[in-house]
Amino acid sequence: MNKILVDTNAYTRLLVGQENVLDVVGAAETVYMSIFVLGELYAGFAGGTRERDNKDALNSFLLKPTVKILNATSETARIFGSVKQNLKKAGTPIPINDVWIAAHAFETGSTLVTYDSHFTKIAGLRLWDEV
Repeated sequence: MNKILVDTNAYTRLLVGQENVLDVVGAAETVYMSIFVLGELYAGFAGGTRERDNKDALNSFLLKPTVKILNATSETARIFGSVKQNLKKAGTPIPINDVWIAAHAFETGSTLVTYDSHFTKIAGLRLWDEV
């Protein structure tokens, strides 16, 4: 996988050194971090006892030359609308932030590194083998 998007739960496993996440991140040419994943991480950090340490680790990660932050664009919004509508028609809604994260994965043509099985409800979304 040369382009990946790291979901919140995969990043937290990366932080603790989980080998399979370390391997996939280390092998990727481009590692995307969605602004929506960053929001979830900052919310989690604020609720924890190691907020400063977690923010420092995240900032170090974001400075790596292979890591790119994804902001929402009008194309992200268009894809979001399509994904959300398809999930609604199928009667298989997922958390709204995850629809945005999926939109970023589609927009970039990347493989989503996640442990959330509900992403399998999104047709055509590239997921890594661990889901």
